[in-house]
Amino acid sequence: MRLGIIGLPQSGKTTIFNALTRGDTPTTMSGGRFEVHTAVVDVPDPRVDDLTALFHPEKKIYAKVTYADIAGLEGGAAKSGLSGQLLNQLTQMDGFVHVVRCFENASVPHPSGSVNPARDIAAMDAELLLNDLISVERKLERMGDERRKGGGRDKAVIERELHLFERLKAILAEDQPLRDVEISPEDEKSLSGFGFLTRKPVLVLLNLSDGQAAPAIDYPHQRSQVVALQGKLEMDLAQLAPDEAELFMSEYGIEELGFTKVIHVSYSLMGLQSFFTVGEDEVRAWTIQADTPAVEAAGVIHSDLQKGFIRAEVVTYQELMALGGMAEARSKGKLRLEGKEYIVQDGDIMHVRFHV
Repeated sequence: MRLGIIGLPQSGKTTIFNALTRGDTPTTMSGGRFEVHTAVVDVPDPRVDDLTALFHPEKKIYAKVTYADIAGLEGGAAKSGLSGQLLNQLTQMDGFVHVVRCFENASVPHPSGSVNPARDIAAMDAELLLNDLISVERKLERMGDERRKGGGRDKAVIERELHLFERLKAILAEDQPLRDVEISPEDEKSLSGFGFLTRKPVLVLLNLSDGQAAPAIDYPHQRSQVVALQGKLEMDLAQLAPDEAELFMSEYGIEELGFTKVIHVSYSLMGLQSFFTVGEDEVRAWTIQADTPAVEAAGVIHSDLQKGFIRAEVVTYQELMALGGMAEARSKGKLRLEGKEYIVQDGDIMHVRFHV
């Protein structure tokens, strides 16, 4: 999973990036330059720790998420379209963490002259929406030329795609993001190569100063959620030793680091879940989309497991921990054999029987 951290200038994107990745990337302003900093981090999951304590493997491996701190996105860019470099990065992301400035800081004045989270959210949404509108209009022009010239693709396919993109244009013209619109599986195939920015899930992250209360923000879009973090404080805590961080968290009444909170919200927003493989060699969490059948989940582990899939041995995390081990789960009839079409559930422990 790749999440792009975006936001208007001076919103604190790199501060949030450091808080989530426990990094120390300089938080100086990029001056509008195109820059991308990335980091791969573990997804915190106490189930991995519990399974490790049960099986004592040589190693444990958490699920991973990649954060990309993307600079260079400024107000007004979408009037002429985003730069090729920037657009290439944004389209590769699975979703966005939109950092919105809520803090006051006289030494770092807001580019618009005042702090107004609702205004800034609308401004960023407009940037992404206008860029999608430009992309749709360009596609419609190309398909119009294709229809006039004839030859090539089937006319019925061209007409269906023209109808689809005319619909998208009308939606965007009403300032509505494409993630609010239901798209049929057939149309999904037509859109798979476009990476429209307003179709991606968005986590709106309100960047607060220490002790600041979060403003009330209404953001009624699908696959979207609003969370608030004290960004500077979270970054400072993330860079401390664990015992020192625990003391500070107690002092400030922080029960959970922002890293953990944002990851968990992101997973839910992206429709992701984890299943596990266990053994003496390793305990490992694997990331899949919800509603993934067992044969496809096997392919996440290794392509050979998907090709030669026979059955999956499955037990839930709760049942395994309650019974105390695989042998006990098998003797109690809790270790089930499931076929290719079984929908893997969050927390399943799975062993794949296969033959190649």
